Amino acid sequence: MNALLIACFFMLSVAPVIADDDDKPVANLPVSSAGQGTIFLAAKAQSVSGLQTITLTSVSDHPEFTAHGKAVNIQPLIDLRHRYLVALTERSGATARFKQAEQNIKRQQDLYRDGATSKRNLQVQQAQWQTDKAQVDASGVQGKAIMDEARINWGKKLTEWALSTDAEPLNGFLSGQKTLLQITLPVNKQLANEIQSIYVEASGNRSAATKAELISAAPQTDNTAQGESYFFQTDGRHIRTGMRVAAWIPEQGENRSGVVIPKSALVWYMDQVFVYIKTAAEQFSRRTIDQYSVTNGGYFVGSGISPGEELVVTGGQMLLSEEFRGQIPDEDD
Repeated sequence: MNALLIACFFMLSVAPVIADDDDKPVANLPVSSAGQGTIFLAAKAQSVSGLQTITLTSVSDHPEFTAHGKAVNIQPLIDLRHRYLVALTERSGATARFKQAEQNIKRQQDLYRDGATSKRNLQVQQAQWQTDKAQVDASGVQGKAIMDEARINWGKKLTEWALSTDAEPLNGFLSGQKTLLQITLPVNKQLANEIQSIYVEASGNRSAATKAELISAAPQTDNTAQGESYFFQTDGRHIRTGMRVAAWIPEQGENRSGVVIPKSALVWYMDQVFVYIKTAAEQFSRRTIDQYSVTNGGYFVGSGISPGEELVVTGGQMLLSEEFRGQIPDEDD
């Protein structure tokens, strides 16, 4: 009795399919169940119902883990750049004055030896030389302090970009074409040495994720997490400053082989997920998907389904309904 009630529930949950030229529903076309997980559906019924399949191909997939991060405001980095350029200008001026003071003191020394100037004039020039030298030293210390501050907060690579006289590395960020990201990994995860790019997306949709390129390790981690932190750059059209982002990062280890199943092929029932494989012209087999992972374009499955098999991508829910309908005993039984 329970089996009958469950089957009736599935019949009611599936929308009616298109009728053929004789106005006969698909359910009245030749359909039979050959036991749990297998169903026979006539070719005409397949055509009328719009059932579609694809042949699966082998793909290589790298397991991923999820991390989170944010789009960073680079204004503090730009401020450091401006302060550093001002310090360079001041040092350049101080250096020029110091060189002039060196020439002047040398001339005063020659004049003093020849008795052509007083000792007082020589002392005044020596004092000016010392003042100019102190200014050169002070401007050098100021520039180094700015560089140290940048490295502590932004790391070596971004510091090189910001404090270079060539602004080219930062132009993409200034124009909005690029966005700087800080991604923090879970505590038990690491970024593999060979990883140079990851995928990120603001809403957490893996299929809509875009690539982000590694810049460098971040010297400071996010206050809300304790894992390793890294700077990445990504397309500024999709992620703006201040946004939180999800990141998908390849695991360490070798690639795995399997197939990618489109989302439309999945059929859910009782908290389990199934797909249907076309095993013959009019025969379909239901497969349980125990393990899968979200990937670009669908779901990666590493076992249970093989390349070359014909996967139902449209009509799986109808097949499940017909399978359960075939299990309903006739009223005369």
